[in-house]
Amino acid sequence: MAARPKALAKFPRRVTVYDVGPRDGLQNESRTISLEMKLEYIRGLKQAGLAQIEAGAFVRPDRVPQMADSDQVFRAISAEKSFAGPTYWALVPNRRGLERALEVGARAIGVFTAASESFNQRNIGMTIADSLAEIREVLREARKLKLQTRAYLSTVFGCPFEGEMSPKHAIDAAQRLLDLGAHQVSLGDTIGVATPKGVDLVLPKLISKNPAARIAVHFHDTRGTALANTLRSLEYGITNIDSSAGGVGGCPFAPAATGNLATEDLVYMLQGMGIETGVDLDRLCETSLRLHQSMGRPLSSRYLMAYAAKC
Repeated sequence: MAARPKALAKFPRRVTVYDVGPRDGLQNESRTISLEMKLEYIRGLKQAGLAQIEAGAFVRPDRVPQMADSDQVFRAISAEKSFAGPTYWALVPNRRGLERALEVGARAIGVFTAASESFNQRNIGMTIADSLAEIREVLREARKLKLQTRAYLSTVFGCPFEGEMSPKHAIDAAQRLLDLGAHQVSLGDTIGVATPKGVDLVLPKLISKNPAARIAVHFHDTRGTALANTLRSLEYGITNIDSSAGGVGGCPFAPAATGNLATEDLVYMLQGMGIETGVDLDRLCETSLRLHQSMGRPLSSRYLMAYAAKC
């Protein structure tokens, strides 16, 4: 193996990309995305080499209409050989959501809460304490069934209703999720306000108590800082990064929150640094371009726009 340049020695050799586009990316779309298009999107991500894909959410369809067909998505994933290989994640808000996910074959479960009381109330209609009590029960059942589990913590760096979040408050909430038994916690910059300084205030204390492998980062690119924040996270040894193909995304309960870090932009940067991802960038772009045609609107990935311009 070739020696790495000294400047890159502090970065990991490999990163696992969690593509959250089929769930977190599509949940905020006003135009209905057909089941067929969702399945084509997910299949394309698999063919591009994504090994971790967030495929749907078992939430109330009146609250998040785009996720109303998640049961059909997971049935197709379980039944069709063309989907075999990746881990497909299902977001569940409570025990009933877990039951629905299990009924259609989901084996990797995501639970969620927030660092902000105001956001949690608007997002799931519960206090943080009540949501943690529900999460405890979901994770307990998941352990019995030997499911993979992630916990998503929203508004780590800022809240649309409360403003800047206390780093200590966010760290304590993340640690609580890990202590409850989640295999991994994903730190969410829900409204895209984080900067590398904010990352410096949160990650070191969490990593001092937990293996870096148990922590993921989930940056939105509202203010153009997602890649900078990711780069800082890599310096701390973080190897689990959430992103969405095409940069699609947003949150129905966070005003002015725009898309996720684009998977294409992330993979391009990592490949340029000699960091392995297992993702075929050209295939990924073709998948995102098909999504763009189906959605009928531009996608935010800068690399994708450059790729399309040369085609």
